[in-house]
Amino acid sequence: MSPIDRNRPAATPVASTQTSRASLKNPLGGLVEAAKNGLKEVPRFLEQGKDVFEATHLSEVKKLFGGDSKPDRTQDGKLMGAKGQTFAPGTPLKDIPGVTPRDNPNPSKTILYVNGIMTPAANQLGEMKAIAEKADARVIGIHNATQGIVADLAQCVGDKLDKGKNPAVDTLADTLYGELKAGRDVHLMGYSQGGLITARALFDVERRLRIEDGMSPAQVEKAMGKLSVETFGAASTKYPDGPKYVHYVNNADAVPTLTGLGGSFDPVAFAKDAGKGAVVHRFTDGNLNLIGNHMLDTMYMKHRVPFEEARAGNF
Repeated sequence: MSPIDRNRPAATPVASTQTSRASLKNPLGGLVEAAKNGLKEVPRFLEQGKDVFEATHLSEVKKLFGGDSKPDRTQDGKLMGAKGQTFAPGTPLKDIPGVTPRDNPNPSKTILYVNGIMTPAANQLGEMKAIAEKADARVIGIHNATQGIVADLAQCVGDKLDKGKNPAVDTLADTLYGELKAGRDVHLMGYSQGGLITARALFDVERRLRIEDGMSPAQVEKAMGKLSVETFGAASTKYPDGPKYVHYVNNADAVPTLTGLGGSFDPVAFAKDAGKGAVVHRFTDGNLNLIGNHMLDTMYMKHRVPFEEARAGNF
């Protein structure tokens, strides 16, 4: 079904920018300034993804293919709590000490979070802390392990085609199914490939409710209405009906605009489905640094608003 897109205008919007008098007189100077600003976040990402950006000799090239990712692979699909402690899939969520805001050790909300590519467990923990502070919530992670950029991208293709095994998909699907069967609401977030994993897991849950439990499509949609889903820069083009969705898409971010729900101007929008009743919040923020434009903590979190406000279109 067609989503409710509160942010796709009839015509392509002009990107919101601030232009100084100096840049009007000297457009090249403005371009250089944008480039300089865009480079500011590169060192942080290089530190996080050095296996890609420092591949200058054979030992580094090996990392591209997951040569040094064995420690992270052992955490693939595990549940993650405070201090990066991991728990076996199937561990009750109530038994996992989640990441909480610094000034609120007992928040009333819990959020499940799935990370994107090239994010070892330590970096996912940092993202969970950013989410906890922004959402004032207890955050539990489902770890999507990295095996190097080549393997991670190959896994994304498999996720899009619903082919191959992905432990994070299995853990998320089993967790959501168990929580729904217990009659509990679930709030989850997926970032980048994590959004693709979220979509794949939701389709798995939909099929399971229909086939294993014998529910009609209407019953499945109603059951999945207990799920609240937020995606950020996600790489999925389709989501099942039922959950309450808010999708964040930065027009300056190549991941969702090229591989996900698309930007404000998208000639193939007709082939995409954000989920029945979904709110898709498209905005334009960033510069020439495509990496910075895609970051969760420094880009998407500053545009995130409380879920119910987002559902009402109050951004």
